[in-house]
Amino acid sequence: MFGQISAIARNTFLEAVRQPIYFILLLVGGGLQVVNTLLSAFTMGFTEETEVFGDDKMLFDMGLATVVVCCMLLAAFIATSVLSREIENKTALTVISKPVGRPMFVIGKYLGVSAAILVAAVILTTFFFFAIRHRVMSTARDTIDGPVVLFSLLAVLLSVGLGVWGNYFYNWVFSSTAVFTMLPATVIAYAVTLCINKSWSFQSIATDIKPQVMLASACAVIAIMVLTAIAVAASTRLGQVMTIVVCCGVFMLGLLSNHLIGRYAFINKQVAIVGTVENPDNLTLARAGETLKIKLKGPAKVELRPGMSLYFGPDPNGLALAVPAHPRFTADFTDSNEVRGPAAQPALILQSADADNNIVLLNTGNLAVERVPREGDFLFDKPTESRWPARLAWSVVPNLQVFWLVDAVTQGHKIPGRYVALVAAYGGTQVLAFLSIAVLMFQKRDVG
Repeated sequence: MFGQISAIARNTFLEAVRQPIYFILLLVGGGLQVVNTLLSAFTMGFTEETEVFGDDKMLFDMGLATVVVCCMLLAAFIATSVLSREIENKTALTVISKPVGRPMFVIGKYLGVSAAILVAAVILTTFFFFAIRHRVMSTARDTIDGPVVLFSLLAVLLSVGLGVWGNYFYNWVFSSTAVFTMLPATVIAYAVTLCINKSWSFQSIATDIKPQVMLASACAVIAIMVLTAIAVAASTRLGQVMTIVVCCGVFMLGLLSNHLIGRYAFINKQVAIVGTVENPDNLTLARAGETLKIKLKGPAKVELRPGMSLYFGPDPNGLALAVPAHPRFTADFTDSNEVRGPAAQPALILQSADADNNIVLLNTGNLAVERVPREGDFLFDKPTESRWPARLAWSVVPNLQVFWLVDAVTQGHKIPGRYVALVAAYGGTQVLAFLSIAVLMFQKRDVG
């Protein structure tokens, strides 16, 4: 079984990289990265020192979007070429009648297509890293980054030149030869560029490496693998044009799923936004009697009454609250026995509030609060209501915002490794789901 799948995947991969559209989209994607450095200038970006700041914030957003869109279109073109057209031309019947099971045929096709897309993603992402290293030329005194221009052009010219030479003298396929040359050439060229600064002086290779940008790019590549599975599933029943339409539709729906579906999955109404948090003793706010002073960003939307329960979390809809749901506190919070005693009611309540938007939170009865509030968290006066129909629909539709970490990088928030692992698990689940749909749709497809 594994031998059959690997043979199908290998042939699919070679067939994919030999298509002219493959190399054309790689060159188009690289050219668009050059255009992005020009279009993203004068965007009035902030200048805080993060890995990407100023006008480069727009460059980061446009550059990574270019990689995702080019790979999505490439996945749609390749999937229909290696699956839909094989069905129409009856060549798939030859393979299936060997016999090769239809599930193995679909899985092998996906592995081959995804390998080709992964190669394209690495090349396009390297071009994107070149653009990030070059940065936006926002003012007249900015100069071109010579090493970026020289080594990136050398990588492209070497790939094209070797492809032409091999095709002319040895009848090698131009597109595959150029692609197999461009993959290591661009990576090596970028590594050499990292060792040379803009003034042509040697520097440490770690000087211009941006780990958070690379993590964000890796998460975007996982999203590309999900879109590739969607393209394969669509191509089992649809032609090239409709496969592209389906991929673009799912892409737009995935970007807007939080707004169209997610806001109905969890219902809550924020009452205030956390400003500064005063926690000099590094309290956890998870033990009875602990208090925490917070300054709100502006006045609260409801009357804050001492003794009322409060909740907080990072989402304005009340998703992922850090405070467990608990009954309304009815005891006297000024009585230490009602706060710390063995019969104390677990709750997180408002101890006091003043006219300057300063409030004090109090834990009673050892309520298991996950963490202390952070700046930008949202405050609520009740637990979040969960609506299962919307929550189920939100879970089924691929949420591409999960993979899009541009805002985290540009705002200086570190991407934890645990989040990347969760994104990989989520992406793998989506891939398995769409491959299952592809197998089901292909089972009854007439290929004879």
